[in-house]
Amino acid sequence: MDVQTLTFIFVGTTFALYIGIAIWARAGTTDDFYVAGGGVPPLANGMATAADWMSAASFISMAGIISFIGRDGAVYLMGWTGGYVLLALLLAPYLRKFGKYTVPDFVGDRYYSDIARGVAVVCVLFVSFTYVAGQMRGVGIVFSRFLEVEITTGVLIGMAIVFFYAVLGGMKGITYTQVAQYCVLIFAFLVPAIFISVMMTGNPVPQLGFGSTLVDGSNTYLLDRLDQLSEELGFAAYTAGNKSTIDVFFITAALMVGTAGLPHVIVRFFTVPRVRDARISAGYALMFIAILYTTAPALASFARVNLINTVNNAEYQATPAWFKNWENTNLIAWVDKNQDGKIQYSSGKAFSGKPQFLEVRGPEGERKISNSPTDNGNELYIDRDIMVLANPEIANLPNWVIALVAAGGLAAALSTAAGLLLVISTSISHDLLKKMFLKNITDKQELLFARMSAALAITIAGYFGIHPPGFVAQVVAFAFGLAASSFFPAILMGIFSKRMNREGAIAGMVTGLAFTAGYISYFKFINPSANSAENWWFGISPEGIGTLGMVFNFVIAILVSRVTAPPPDEIRDIVDDIRIPKGAGASYHHLES
Repeated sequence: MDVQTLTFIFVGTTFALYIGIAIWARAGTTDDFYVAGGGVPPLANGMATAADWMSAASFISMAGIISFIGRDGAVYLMGWTGGYVLLALLLAPYLRKFGKYTVPDFVGDRYYSDIARGVAVVCVLFVSFTYVAGQMRGVGIVFSRFLEVEITTGVLIGMAIVFFYAVLGGMKGITYTQVAQYCVLIFAFLVPAIFISVMMTGNPVPQLGFGSTLVDGSNTYLLDRLDQLSEELGFAAYTAGNKSTIDVFFITAALMVGTAGLPHVIVRFFTVPRVRDARISAGYALMFIAILYTTAPALASFARVNLINTVNNAEYQATPAWFKNWENTNLIAWVDKNQDGKIQYSSGKAFSGKPQFLEVRGPEGERKISNSPTDNGNELYIDRDIMVLANPEIANLPNWVIALVAAGGLAAALSTAAGLLLVISTSISHDLLKKMFLKNITDKQELLFARMSAALAITIAGYFGIHPPGFVAQVVAFAFGLAASSFFPAILMGIFSKRMNREGAIAGMVTGLAFTAGYISYFKFINPSANSAENWWFGISPEGIGTLGMVFNFVIAILVSRVTAPPPDEIRDIVDDIRIPKGAGASYHHLES
């Protein structure tokens, strides 16, 4: 059976499963819609949290980035997993004990201010829409290749599916859908990794195959071979670090702290029955996440070796079908600069910009490029986001494995997109309307507004998916930086500092968000030609600037709080109550509606 037919079967079956779960677990109250009624078991919540957090960036793009930049890609592994330790120890149990629906809810009540709540809502929307852009791009990439439709069409299909189970099921439907999506995505990630590990090293455990010798009789270690191939093509050694130490530190810290401050992850810990369950859920989630994250470096290395061996110096007419299939998506492109009919792959950009194809030309059938090629020897453009998806095809694995990976990529993207869209809708319906502007609306009216907000959010997310601002993992890294610079200090000081007041929290959040968003916008959109280490502040890249924004947030918040009135006594009592462990095992208290 061909790949497209199998993909239709796999994707159609999983979509039917997701929709069926959404119908079975549809939300009937605001409690169900916002926090799944607070009755999700820790194991299920851990799986749902892992699926919520392991987005298209984790499944599709992270291994692709590691494939291209080697050891420097470890910042994503360290940052995203380390953030969960912070979340489990510093935030999850305390926020669960506070018993609110959302991060803006916590900020608004803890800092006794609708202005603080409004600033937090703006931060939620800013972070969530930035993050969801990466997910919708991932959906479009999968659909464009495996279902052979335009990326725009693929995004629209993804929007329709998410609309159905997010709007109908709310958090209750999303939670149990995400349990199924975790099973799909982890199986889809592990199966090709195991296949390729056996083929290349003879070891069925990818994490061990990563450090094993190749089975080609050379007795060469995989990473040594990859270093050799990279240097022969003019790239830096795969295992060598090229980023400065300060940039590695700042990117890792931004990803760690951003993870702990992501609103769609935090809200997952409001769905369990007890405070103790929130901590247990975080432990389960970390275990489930580690399965994928310890496999990603191995998969990245396998993919890089296979890619170089397959395409470099190969006759274009003799390239396997996967190459021409991915060319049709405009995510791989070749221009024959020296007219020898062979693909020369080496360091350097193949084109002056991203290729845009006008027509097929030339004796070898290469595509005409609308912008001129650069004068280096590289003739091949590869979008990093395709590496995991193309890896089974490059390795010539069975068609059912290729289709399974497509279904897994969609599960990863859609699960996170649904969680983000729910956070966006909750922030609008609950935090803005119910808490600030329409305080007397009924539970039924609030639920209607939540569903309308989700529909609007999906429409905007679709636009970002069609017009993405960068690679999936890069876009997501920006979202983490924005979360680190805005939410994390306000939440942390709200839990552990009785002296932190509303003036300090508002000033800190505004400062951190404005600085980080401004820095990223300048180097990525306003003046991208200046985006280089010599122009960055202290050598810190846009991906890592959220850490500095967080520092500014802390400093401004502390200074402002010291020169303004302390919080009222009842707020100080709330802080004491959050931090005292008594009642940690008590039954779930009904959340406010």
